[in-house]
Order: sequence, then structure tokens, then C-alpha cells
Amino acid sequence: MAELTLAEEQRYTRQINLPAIDFAGQEKLKESKMLIVGLGGLGCSASQYLACAGVGHLTLLDFDQVSLSNLQRQVLHTDATLGMAKVESAQLRLQALNPHIHLQPLNLKASDSELAQLIAQHDVVLDCTDNLSSRNQLDRLCAQEKTPLVSGAAIRTEGLVSTFTYAPNTPTYASLSQFFGEVGQSCVETGVLAPIVGIIGAMQALEAIKVQLQIGKTLCGRVLMIDGLSMAIREMQLPV
Repeated sequence: MAELTLAEEQRYTRQINLPAIDFAGQEKLKESKMLIVGLGGLGCSASQYLACAGVGHLTLLDFDQVSLSNLQRQVLHTDATLGMAKVESAQLRLQALNPHIHLQPLNLKASDSELAQLIAQHDVVLDCTDNLSSRNQLDRLCAQEKTPLVSGAAIRTEGLVSTFTYAPNTPTYASLSQFFGEVGQSCVETGVLAPIVGIIGAMQALEAIKVQLQIGKTLCGRVLMIDGLSMAIREMQLPV
């Protein structure tokens, strides 16, 4: 187990004080490798909390560039990084947030074989993409590699999050996506209110930490749905 430096102990002291984490949990986070797919609204939110929480290695995967319409909700990107690859823009901000972690930006649209190889090298995958085909691809490959997947989605003023561990007799993302129909809408067509992606992304980060440290009760087998306008929160059990 990688020992914490004095600076890291001071930085993470509020987490170390939690009985469920303590020094052992914080050291495990330092050794952890997590893959974040998509550095848009969800990915920007999730990655900054994982970085600040001390996850030792974050791989950032996206193939898009920063545009002006992203800045309303993608909080790691700025006017100064317009036109830059999203993974490189995110790397700059995340490294500034926590210089003690390692960041690996990958500016590419990964094939099945490339993505499967990446997934196999990580402890947890966060699906922060914005389209159904990418989500189904991640689900299929994470199931193949038995790597836990934390999936989030946000549109308009609504969001949902779930976790898939691929343990025996647990559902996959396909158990959820069957309710969406053939083609899912995106925020390009319907819009999205900025704070909802922050809420869902932060919840993804929380789930990823819980999965990695094996603490609390994760959303495996359940999907949590949030309506931001009414602040109604519903939970649905997923079929196996």
C-alpha cells in the first residue's frame, strides 16, 4: 500500500477522520486508477471531486474540443481553453486542484479493442458520455472485463445515476437502457440546466469512491432519478 506523504495527510485529513475511510482507505484511493469517459458536464463535475478526494490516477478520455456553448455547465473549461482538446483543458484545471495525483489525458475516440484494454487497466469506470451507443459500448466492455461502471445522465432539469458491478445476479446497463426506446435525446436538442450535471457528476464520484473502498450501500441494482425543478427523488429497482 502506498503511504501518504505529510502533505497528503494534511490535505485529506477531513476524509481520514471518517471511520469508513481512515488512513487505509485514503491510501487505497491513492493507489486507485479510475477511467472517466467524457469530459463534458458530468465528467467535469465527477473528475474534480475524484481529484480532490485523492484518487491517485485518473485517465481522461474524450475526443471533443472546448466550445463556447460548453462553458455554461462544463466547469473545468474556460474561455482561455476554447478550441483546446477537452481532456487537455480538464488536465490543466485538475492538476491545479491537486498536484499530488497523476492524470493521463487521451484525446481519441476509442475502438472496442482500445477501450477494452483501457478498462482492464482501471479499477472503476465512470460513464460521463452523452449518447446511448457509447453507454451501451461501455456497459458491454465493462461486463466483459468485470470492471465496475458508474453511469450518469442529465437532460433538461432531470438526472439519473446507477452503478453496475457485474457481480453474479446483478443487472447491467442494458437493464436500464431498455426503458429509453430506440433513440435517446441529448441536451443539444432539449437543453440542460447547469446545476443538474454538477449534482449527477458529484454523485458519480461518490459512487466510484464507495465501490472502490467497498463502503456504504452503492446503487448497484437501483437507479436514482432526480427532478431538479420539484426536487423529487425517486428510486427504481432494476431487473436482472
